[in-house]
Amino acid sequence: MPRFRLDIEYDGSRFAGWQHQADQPSVQQAIEQAIEKFCGQDVRIRAAGRTDAGVHATAQVAHVDLAKAWPGDKVRDAVNAHLQAAGARVAVLKADVVAGDFDARFSAIGRHYLYRILNRRAPAALEKGKVWWVPKRLDAEAMHEAAKVLLGKHDFTTFRSTQCQAESPVRTLDRLDVSRSGNFIEVRSSARSFLHNQVRSMVGSLRRVGDGSWGAADLKAALEARDRAACGQVAPPDGLFLVGVDYQEATKEPAAVIEDTAS
Repeated sequence: MPRFRLDIEYDGSRFAGWQHQADQPSVQQAIEQAIEKFCGQDVRIRAAGRTDAGVHATAQVAHVDLAKAWPGDKVRDAVNAHLQAAGARVAVLKADVVAGDFDARFSAIGRHYLYRILNRRAPAALEKGKVWWVPKRLDAEAMHEAAKVLLGKHDFTTFRSTQCQAESPVRTLDRLDVSRSGNFIEVRSSARSFLHNQVRSMVGSLRRVGDGSWGAADLKAALEARDRAACGQVAPPDGLFLVGVDYQEATKEPAAVIEDTAS
């Protein structure tokens, strides 16, 4: 049974997250229904990261086993046709046959997230639902400097949801960069894997640095407290995007092109 890798983008605004929900729409369900309408198979797909309600993706990765070795373009176009017909703001960017041992979640060796803040007095109009609007001026340079204390291997208990199911709170954060472009502040983070709500928790705490409520020492103290109560406000899901997932080259077929729960 051929295994396909799906590269996916979606607007998470109208979904209760990636994962199946009993009585609410999910991205996973929308894609699985589109696949069933295309080829008649009742399938379950596995994704690299189970994003929360309201979180978006430009580069989510999932895999699915289909009964027939359809051409990748055929799978992409057929699934997209059914997604569009259903009004789902989801698109399959690519569909490629991959090795049978490829697993979108467990084969991933790196995940990359972008968080976008609109930092101006006027609220968002065109970007509403895709940014965190913060009207008070933020110092992006101070946020970037403070972010360095979170880099490396740490116990991130302070920055994970109380509902996080990970066995260990220890993670290695490879990147946490903050930059400004006009009225927009971007926070880019990379790691092999993230804890539930880790990115949004870190961004919310960095916001306190940006508005002058905290300094780098306060952020470090929050990290070392290993206490959820020490975390700043958890940033809303609107500004969070899954923008990349890394895999070892060996996990894909030679012809394939390859590009957790941080939300």
